[in-house]
Amino acid sequence: MSRTAAITGIGVVAPGGLGREAFWELLTEGRTATRRITLFDPAAFRSRIAAEVDFDPRAAGLTAPQIRRMDRAAQFAVVAAREAVADSGLDLAGADPERLAVSIGSAVGCTTGLEQEYAVLADEGRRWLVDHTLGVPHLYGYMVPSTLAVEVAREVAAEGPVALVSTGCTSGLDAVGHGAALIEEGSADIVIAGATEAPLSPITSACFDAIRATSPNNDDAEHASRPFDARRDGFVLGEGAAVLVLEETAAARRRGAPGYAHIVGFAGRSNAFHMTGLKPDGREMAEAVRVALDRARLGPDDVDYVNAHGSGTKQNDRHETAAFKRALGRRAHEIPVSSIKSMIGHSLGAIGSLETAACALALERQVVPPTANLRHADPECDLDYVPRTAREHAMDVVLTVGSGFGGFQTAMLLARPGARGGRG
Repeated sequence: MSRTAAITGIGVVAPGGLGREAFWELLTEGRTATRRITLFDPAAFRSRIAAEVDFDPRAAGLTAPQIRRMDRAAQFAVVAAREAVADSGLDLAGADPERLAVSIGSAVGCTTGLEQEYAVLADEGRRWLVDHTLGVPHLYGYMVPSTLAVEVAREVAAEGPVALVSTGCTSGLDAVGHGAALIEEGSADIVIAGATEAPLSPITSACFDAIRATSPNNDDAEHASRPFDARRDGFVLGEGAAVLVLEETAAARRRGAPGYAHIVGFAGRSNAFHMTGLKPDGREMAEAVRVALDRARLGPDDVDYVNAHGSGTKQNDRHETAAFKRALGRRAHEIPVSSIKSMIGHSLGAIGSLETAACALALERQVVPPTANLRHADPECDLDYVPRTAREHAMDVVLTVGSGFGGFQTAMLLARPGARGGRG
């Protein structure tokens, strides 16, 4: 009998409220969490808005040593992991630690800690040669992205495979896909999988300003993230984390935990084309979707909802729309498609895991989150993007996709337990 992975626990740290339920409430109400940046003074930048997490690490249950040691992204990951494990009902103290794995994604690692420490070591940039003696003892940990996965492994006492997946903006999806693969191949029985990102810093803003990828709609931050809208003008940066407990499906069923969803198909492709550019035909994303469907033994008629990458840039939304038409044929016009980035911004490597969490909750609760701020139809984006209002919708299978700098294209299929494609 083949092994498959079930999502049995969900933990979320997101803009608009901490925790899984606050996250879902924001999405289904169509509220946006985008605002003027408060974590630093953004006055010098073209884009001065973001979707920030209102996060107090001590109130979230972290100790003083943890707060001092861990970058903001690591703090997010540990807090989300705690919620996910509690939600799963698993007693990890009784689990075989060598069969417990961790797979965490991040695109930019410990950006916040690195930038803060550089400012100290370089005297706010006035020193060309930095004074390393001024660095904190854990500075090396900030420089090594795998620290994020290590902190989660330490939290759950995992002694099995531990990995940090960094594939740009598909990191969150790819980390969950890697976690599911560990279960399928028999390397682990339980995987703590997800992604985290805390990229809101001057260096990140400067980088995206330079390529004009982020929205300059500073006077209307609430409505600046407008995926698929004819007047969209770039994405809005975000931050956050989502961590999932993946469990071998048969074992989860034996303990009476069917889970939110089963991961039934996963595939990734690259366009080998351009660091930031996308071909308009969407061929590589379409191929990822096709392979994921084949691996799940499903077809376009089985897909009930598509969670789009939906970043809100001109080229991404056109590319993605073309990819759905190419991969799903006539069904592309019949399936609801939406982007939660319209509400929580684009948290780079973390967004794929946040979107996977949203898809699992959508399957459980049979509600499609909306694309907020979509008011002006774009003739080139002519699918059903669920504008502004959540929709009750019968779903057995959900497709979620990601597109990342470097040409990464990822597709994952989730199925409701007991439904067609649900495998048990």
